[in-house]
Amino acid sequence: MRIRKACIEDIPRAGELARRLDLDYPGMESDRLWVAEESVEIVGLVALKEHPDCFELCALGVEPRFRGQGIGKGLVEAVMAAAPGRVHLTTIIPEFFEACGFEKCADIPATFPEKRKTTWCDGCPQEHCTVMSRETG
Repeated sequence: MRIRKACIEDIPRAGELARRLDLDYPGMESDRLWVAEESVEIVGLVALKEHPDCFELCALGVEPRFRGQGIGKGLVEAVMAAAPGRVHLTTIIPEFFEACGFEKCADIPATFPEKRKTTWCDGCPQEHCTVMSRETG
């Protein structure tokens, strides 16, 4: 298993995995992506979106048959090693991210305008999600 920064050739396969896992979003291909690769198959991915004053970890997902092997945590750590500063995220699985060193936040950063609405992620109500952050370094 290898975790690495995605290259341009990975975009179609990473996008396909993101769609299968219902993690794709407009502009995803423009954000920084990391992939987990087993042989030549992309089995996991994560995106890092840059905002004016912080970063957002987005679209963490692992192919179901590869879950439970530490791939998700490895992808998170790859992003954290590359992000200079505070990283925020919204999640429905806060326990996973707490185990990765993230802490719950009281509010959404002001630079996340799309997430200041009452719904996001294809209509998911805010009350289903937890806002979390972690400082890098």
